[in-house]
Amino acid sequence: MFRSLLLASCCATVLGAPALAQEAGPAELDEVIVTGSQVTLTSPYPGGQVARGGRVGLFGAMSAMDTPFASTSYTEELVRNQQARGVGDVLQNDPAVRVSKGFGNFQELYVIRGFPVYSDDMTYNGLYGILPRQFVAAEFLERVEVFHGATAFLNGAAPGGSGVGGAFNLTPKRAPDRDLNRLTAGVEGESELYFAADLARRFGPAAEWGGRLNIARRDGEAGIEDEDRQLTAIGLGVDRRGDRARFSADIGWQDHHIDAPRPTVTPAGPVPAPPPADGNFAQPWTFTDEQQLFGVARGEFDLGDTVSAWAAFGGRRGEEANVLANPRAQPNGTLSAYRFDNTREDTVWSADAGVRAELTTGSVGHTLVASASQVRSTSRNAYAFSNFGGFASDLYAPVAVAPPTPDFFVGGDLSAPNVTERVDNASVALADMMSFMDGRLLVTAGARYQSIEARTYDYNSGAPASAYEGDAVTPVFALLYKPIEQISLYANYAEALIPGQIAPAVSGGAPVSNAGEALDPFRGKQVEVGMKYDVGRFGGSVSLFRSTLASAYVENSVFAANGEQQNTGVEIAFFGEPRDGLRVLGGWTWLDAELTRTAAGALDGNRPIGTPEVQGNVNVEWDAPRLTGLTLEVRAVYTGEQPVNALNTVELSSSIRFDAGVRYAADIAGRPVTLRARVENLADEAQWVAVGGYPGANYLTLGAPRTLRLSLSTDF
Repeated sequence: MFRSLLLASCCATVLGAPALAQEAGPAELDEVIVTGSQVTLTSPYPGGQVARGGRVGLFGAMSAMDTPFASTSYTEELVRNQQARGVGDVLQNDPAVRVSKGFGNFQELYVIRGFPVYSDDMTYNGLYGILPRQFVAAEFLERVEVFHGATAFLNGAAPGGSGVGGAFNLTPKRAPDRDLNRLTAGVEGESELYFAADLARRFGPAAEWGGRLNIARRDGEAGIEDEDRQLTAIGLGVDRRGDRARFSADIGWQDHHIDAPRPTVTPAGPVPAPPPADGNFAQPWTFTDEQQLFGVARGEFDLGDTVSAWAAFGGRRGEEANVLANPRAQPNGTLSAYRFDNTREDTVWSADAGVRAELTTGSVGHTLVASASQVRSTSRNAYAFSNFGGFASDLYAPVAVAPPTPDFFVGGDLSAPNVTERVDNASVALADMMSFMDGRLLVTAGARYQSIEARTYDYNSGAPASAYEGDAVTPVFALLYKPIEQISLYANYAEALIPGQIAPAVSGGAPVSNAGEALDPFRGKQVEVGMKYDVGRFGGSVSLFRSTLASAYVENSVFAANGEQQNTGVEIAFFGEPRDGLRVLGGWTWLDAELTRTAAGALDGNRPIGTPEVQGNVNVEWDAPRLTGLTLEVRAVYTGEQPVNALNTVELSSSIRFDAGVRYAADIAGRPVTLRARVENLADEAQWVAVGGYPGANYLTLGAPRTLRLSLSTDF
């Protein structure tokens, strides 16, 4: 069925009719690419869903056709039209990315090219570590930039220990050229109410200063029974556009609370049949809560016609508290669980600075970049478990029990957690992007020296527990050749430095003997070749890649490096507006992932847990030609079979989800008004959609139920 839909979308690309109207009330940014800028955004592609380029680490903003790596940048217009709640909803559009959950928590986790990226390993306006950990509200975002592949050279090592498969940069909203006063109200699912305000102005003689304020509130029960969410998000951004100096500063506050959040399920053997899609097997006394204050300032200054310098600084102060009971399921649906409480407090400071110069030697152009960055974090943690013997329930007929006392296995004081981890990542990078043949051939070479210091401390006494100090040089080599203006051929070799992961306290219902120990850093390697095409209104890419990374998981109660994961794959992506009023977005990923160098070769050749061979997306929008302002949308998200255990004796069935939407834009009383309606999981399929995400873990995530979102926006 999915292949039929893909074929239909390709036919629609050729046969689609032009539309007579677009959505009312545009307020999109109109900046063009300023190559190398650390502040200015790239312009949108035709159709407005994808940008023509994005941030490429220390190189700043670059056109996608000049970037020797695979990347996609999703726009605020797409986010708004799809009524996305957070980053995970936006990434459902990317054929190389799948969304999962964290290990024993409700942190969003993203799997790209078969490797995880934790939500706290995303960058915010180019800086690591300063975004909320559990969830990032969509109202903060101007762009969601997806970079495919190893990024340690471009961005430095991700402080949370993920990112070999790719990286995500979130760009804050900016004031457009015209005044913006937008109010949105809506409802989702059973009773979740939504309100948002988006206000922007530009000031100064040449409108060089801008300010944008976003406020959003969600409250109520959406599609999952008895799961109640409250979200408050406030973001304020200012920017300055100058001839020689450009500046931006953003501050955000997010308060996110969920009562009775539906947990993930760890199978004990064969996978149980999924319960109803809207069912909730959470205990009513469970909750997750987080408050995050974060901000970043970035500026750049042209020292001359060919030399510019930049600097950025940001930070985050976060508090989290959770009372959870993630169950283990027998094949017949019988559940067993125990209570898990934890608190966490984070203080993170992040900085980045550099200089960029352009010069010519003979017929060769050079773009020279030198950059230095640092991320420092301090984490306070405490946990408490009830008896691991647990309590019983049922996946299909949940039983509410009295909350057990969490006094069986305790680490630290939940009300006043000790410092348990300090991390200091620092790096210096040098690069030269050389231009030959009048810019048709680009050769990039560079290296980043990275040092990582991590110290862990006992949860109860605060005494030092373990420490490591390591350093490494991660190189990059890349070629890009344009045989014609519409085609770019590229190849790259890159390495990724991954900070050592911290051993969890518990795994599979038993304590981990080296809990809290920090493993030595891992080094990943990537080789990639690809082609990009841009025919004006329509574009896309094809890439072939191979990535390797040491794998860590719990074996015999010890968390350690236990082999290597090697992922080889092919990605195809397409996007744009091939005909007036017809927009397409999607692609496919084929992934051959296998384990190597495992203990005694016992698992060599097996697929890693949670890595589908095939996954794909198709999203089609069509502006009805006979009814001005009406747009119809359909999307399919397909994920192939996934291994559920390391032996590959249990497999999760493939899943497919269909979404549909409609929006109508019109002028009412002289004001632009847009009504949006969107149904996710149109068929209300009950299906497990992800396995694990955290290395070596095999918990199952149940897909969201059929959920209707309605909203009304007006500009005034």
